[in-house]
Amino acid sequence: MTRRRPSAVIAACLAAVALGLTACSDDGEEDPVASASDDALVIYNAQHEQLTEEWADAFTAETGIDVVLRNGNDAELGNQLVQEGDQSRADVFLTENSPAMSLVENAGLLAPVDQATLDQVPQQYRPSSGLWTGIAARSTVFVYNPDELPEAELPASIMDLAGPEWKGRWGGAPGGADFQAIVSAILELTGPDATSAWLDGMKENATVYQNNIATMKAVNAGEVPGGIIYHYYWFRDQDGTQENSGNTALHYFRNQDPGAFVSVSGGGVLASSENQDEAQQFLAFLTGATGQEILGTGYSMEYPVASGVPAAPALPTLDSLQAPAVDPSNLNSVEVTDLMTDAGLL
Repeated sequence: MTRRRPSAVIAACLAAVALGLTACSDDGEEDPVASASDDALVIYNAQHEQLTEEWADAFTAETGIDVVLRNGNDAELGNQLVQEGDQSRADVFLTENSPAMSLVENAGLLAPVDQATLDQVPQQYRPSSGLWTGIAARSTVFVYNPDELPEAELPASIMDLAGPEWKGRWGGAPGGADFQAIVSAILELTGPDATSAWLDGMKENATVYQNNIATMKAVNAGEVPGGIIYHYYWFRDQDGTQENSGNTALHYFRNQDPGAFVSVSGGGVLASSENQDEAQQFLAFLTGATGQEILGTGYSMEYPVASGVPAAPALPTLDSLQAPAVDPSNLNSVEVTDLMTDAGLL
């Protein structure tokens, strides 16, 4: 991964002021893309920074190709790419969840992924369009506190949480891209009317938290009996001190329920990239054995989806989750945010 010296930061900031450009971030740090060389591979990265840095370092060690990361969240970088259009400096876009990738895909900004790369990824973990590919996955789970919620009273379906019996008994983070991806699956699987009704039920019943970790902490502390999160937050904490999950357990909805949704993290090549070959190499690396093993054996606790690489032993296997079949290309972030805004959750 390309590193920048402090003197370069100062120079870039002064140049930005002189030219009226945004080469510096709000905290005065250099925008790495502004000073990237023409032959460096620029990744707009919405995946976890530590994971992508590990990928980038290993890719550079293997190929000699420098990688520069612009980090942000799904919505931020997806919308930035749409705004930049074919003038973007980005070569590759990586997401945590697929709706942001679909936003860029629907704007016509992605190049087809090499077939050899697609062949490394099972069909259920990539879109039918072939314009991007899955690189990792995460499972929706219901984290609960057994002292507050007996196993016999666990919801059979995520849709049950909209019922009046769940008022004040669960929490979630509707402002986050993770939760919005889960809602996008509910929308795809049940339609807009059922999704609106579920969101109205959430508005009435659920306690709103800032993110997945805050939701898990609240359940652990007994503030609410249960909450919707992604699996890996719980498994990371269990693998460490367990201070935020020690009083909790996980409930998997399974049975093709919308609450068994497995969200696919995506990787795509920008059609405007001037480094097409290198960008395609990067996606091939991520979905190849080395890239997937970095994911499967590292801190991430996300699921590898390609090249037959297994997940961490503590995780249930992907096929045991009985996830519903969802084409990631069909997940609509714009309609979801509209519905969530109408429900008063955003």
